[in-house]
Amino acid sequence: MKTNNICDLFSIKYPIIQGGMVWCSGWKLASAVSNAGGLGLLGTGSMYPEVLLQHIEEMKEATNKPWGVNIPLMYPDIEAIIDTVIRKKVPIVFTSAGSPKKWTKTLQKYNIKVAHVVSSSFFAKKCEEAGVDAIVAEGFEAGGHNGHEETTTSTLIPQIRKATTLPLIAAGGIATGKHIAAAQILGADGFQIGSRFAVSAESSSHDNYKQAIFNSREGNTMLCLKKVSPTRLLTNRVFEVIAEMEDEGATKEELQEFMAKGRAKKGIFEGDIIEGALEIGQVSSYFKQSETVSEIFTDLITDYSQALQDIQKNSFI
Repeated sequence: MKTNNICDLFSIKYPIIQGGMVWCSGWKLASAVSNAGGLGLLGTGSMYPEVLLQHIEEMKEATNKPWGVNIPLMYPDIEAIIDTVIRKKVPIVFTSAGSPKKWTKTLQKYNIKVAHVVSSSFFAKKCEEAGVDAIVAEGFEAGGHNGHEETTTSTLIPQIRKATTLPLIAAGGIATGKHIAAAQILGADGFQIGSRFAVSAESSSHDNYKQAIFNSREGNTMLCLKKVSPTRLLTNRVFEVIAEMEDEGATKEELQEFMAKGRAKKGIFEGDIIEGALEIGQVSSYFKQSETVSEIFTDLITDYSQALQDIQKNSFI
């Protein structure tokens, strides 16, 4: 891959971003991605401020390459998280689940580059108004929390490309070099990969969670919790209970109460694949065994190069 504006913006070799996923994206995964030439992100959504501080210190020991953190803006300790990021001079922040206006200028004042995750061209324009450095356009194929619009990545990327000139990162359903090539043709400059890294050897997710993903088949993830925050889960007992509650007209508060019992931690981090929520993207059925981050990058680059050759070979003009 040749350098592009995402590589230039973040000073990385490949425009490949690792999603900052809860209970998966600790310092071991993020540093491995950065060391491989991409951009590793710590997932603060499952970290108290003191835990984030520990992971930041470990990151600084594990890599001298660019890295960052992902911050869901709905986080209850958001001010403490922002303060920690600023004090420890984290170079890059990806924000999500909130207005980019709230913290972008504050972070940029400390020379922190800011990218914000959106699910529509309307919010992409809001990002441009807020002055973010880059936009992540996430389609509803993505695992975990999703936008209410339920727009696919292949539909979303061209729409946002028309709406803004900012560097654009595609997310949702991207796991192979062919996916990267397709997203690039649609207008993306960078490519955020979550699910494939979530089941990598360096991910902090539990082996039981990884094995559940390896055992999954096409169509085994579904979007639910639309009254709360649309969330893509691997279908298991927790999903079945949620579906039943929703069919019976459960309120937002009742659904929140059910999910508030540490469901994501229980499933992803502790390995309870029965009572835990198993957040993962639609591409989950692609993965059949654990890979190291280094192996993933080698495959991504090889597959991307082959995709470009195939496009050129099969061109009809």
